[in-house]
Amino acid sequence: MQNLPDVLASNATPKTLQALLTVTTDTCIAISDALKQGSLAGILGMAGNENVQGEEQKKLDVISNNMLKEALVAYPAVRAIASEEEDYIVPANTDGEYLIAFDPLDGSSNIDINAMVGTIFSIYRQTGDKPATEADFLIPGKEQVAAGYVLYGPSTMLVLTTGEGVNMFTYDPTTNVFTLTHENVQVAQDTQEFAINMSNQRFWSTNMQSYVNDLVKGKDGARGKNFNMRWVAAMVGDVHRILCRGGIFIYPWDNKDPSKAGKLRLMYEANPMAMLLEQAGGKAHTHTQRILDIQPEAIHQRVAVILGATNEVDKCLSY
Repeated sequence: MQNLPDVLASNATPKTLQALLTVTTDTCIAISDALKQGSLAGILGMAGNENVQGEEQKKLDVISNNMLKEALVAYPAVRAIASEEEDYIVPANTDGEYLIAFDPLDGSSNIDINAMVGTIFSIYRQTGDKPATEADFLIPGKEQVAAGYVLYGPSTMLVLTTGEGVNMFTYDPTTNVFTLTHENVQVAQDTQEFAINMSNQRFWSTNMQSYVNDLVKGKDGARGKNFNMRWVAAMVGDVHRILCRGGIFIYPWDNKDPSKAGKLRLMYEANPMAMLLEQAGGKAHTHTQRILDIQPEAIHQRVAVILGATNEVDKCLSY
């Protein structure tokens, strides 16, 4: 069976990018080990401070962020990093050639109940002769050279694209490597499964409420077929389910907080997941445009997200 280095080499991935992905995934293995210790290591619960988005940080948010930051800044090919848990970008090596943005622990509200979480990352190639600034990160998602996530569940899995399709790898603790277990993942164009936080329904646009109401009515409504709803409360888990068995994931615009009309972060969540979905034959949009075409305005920018089965995304956007 092929492992991660074998697959990267066979796809003619640049050696510096191969090494960067190795540094990233090796650190994720260490994060996985920390998660397994849980209460035994005293690493659960709140850290006692907030991140730049005003969200209270978990201890493991801070631990995983520091692990990734230290490992990536030390790698010579990294020019700078941006993290959901950092107020500002962290310049690394001025002569480096890659920028990497990441959510160190997506779904961290699930940590204390021993439910699914993951690390999401997005990589761009960019060089310069001066230390990197935030402006250097404001690149549309279509310019990503790699994107992926590591899912910490019953097994630890890596889902990765370097622009040559989507592959899934499963971590083998007996050999300490990620082994290829699902090659060239494809998402079916149609689905009968959706993921959305129904508790926010009253804050959605009228069009979105109409669309979801038709899903709920099932075969008795305009759609003429029944739908199941699933919600993991971690984007990484909901997207993984779609890549495995299809579906649509929606975190729509809402008016609950005008300063946060979109919940998910463009740089750390929407862009990498959009690249994965498109590489797997799916679709990823906001209400108005393709996610990968968005020109970022700030590293912590939020957007609405509608992604998954192509025909279902189109149907949602038609309302």
